[in-house]
Amino acid sequence: MKSLFIILFMTAGFAYVTLLERRVLARMQVRIGPNRAGPFGLLQPVADGVKLIFKEELIPAYADKFVFVLAPVLTVIPALIITAVVPWGPQVMLFGRPVPLYLVDLNIGVLYIVAVTSISVYGIALAGWSSNNKYATMGGLRATAQMISYELALGLAMLAPVMMAGSMSMVDVVESQRTLPFIVLQPVAFLIYFMSSLAEINRAPFDMPEAEQELTAGYHTEYSGMKFALFFMAEYIKMIAVAMIGSTLFLGGYAWPLPPEWLGGFAGPINLLAKVLVWLFVIIWLRATLPRIRYDRLMFYGWKVLFPVALVNIVITAVVIVLVGG
Repeated sequence: MKSLFIILFMTAGFAYVTLLERRVLARMQVRIGPNRAGPFGLLQPVADGVKLIFKEELIPAYADKFVFVLAPVLTVIPALIITAVVPWGPQVMLFGRPVPLYLVDLNIGVLYIVAVTSISVYGIALAGWSSNNKYATMGGLRATAQMISYELALGLAMLAPVMMAGSMSMVDVVESQRTLPFIVLQPVAFLIYFMSSLAEINRAPFDMPEAEQELTAGYHTEYSGMKFALFFMAEYIKMIAVAMIGSTLFLGGYAWPLPPEWLGGFAGPINLLAKVLVWLFVIIWLRATLPRIRYDRLMFYGWKVLFPVALVNIVITAVVIVLVGG
């Protein structure tokens, strides 16, 4: 039941984050945005979904058909399963029995997240290669280089709260922030995580793999119909996932600011959901504000700025923990 809830929540979240983005961007650009389908435009994601289901799907004649069909699936599945270790709240009583508000509390939860995020690059790279299109191939190569480059800084940023909590369990990390969120003690790690996660999910200003002006859409140039929708779904589900993971690691997750035991234990999910919504708003805000940076500058920033700073931050954190602990 929990697995089904997570999948349905992330899928519905993907649909309505697209609506949120379109409305926020419209507001920032002084226009209206989607408001025709249903009251206040709330049925626009449903209309878009129906349109994509009935849209004709094309497979290029010289594409590797099996890999071409497989690639969108390889991209969306990691996005759906990554939040399995993210806790929504403490244990609550439902129908007279205790129910923890998370799917599983792995003692290597952070390692699980890092491992799963590494898988999604295969889908994008294979999508570009299997299309037999030079623009799509370039997009796949860009995505591969970008994800490899920024995963290093991202992993080191996630290591800082793990060191502070003394555990790789996401539940333990949240419980360690009952009084003070780790963003106060680890602001540098938080900024590195935020910027690296934008690059990992190919969001502006790091949307190089799908740069329309250069690559006509990049790795998904040849995709249409529901196959394109799966790539679209993966991107927006990843937005929700990185917001949930970042909020859990640095912003106190379900444990802060409201005591999670309030409202029968359901104040925890309210805490987490509020932080995720603010995080998503900031991601959309950046898309409306910042231009795409040059590709060589993207690589320079990842390897020569974020990675060294993340490494130094980990060393300083380790020294401080040893000194304070001693």
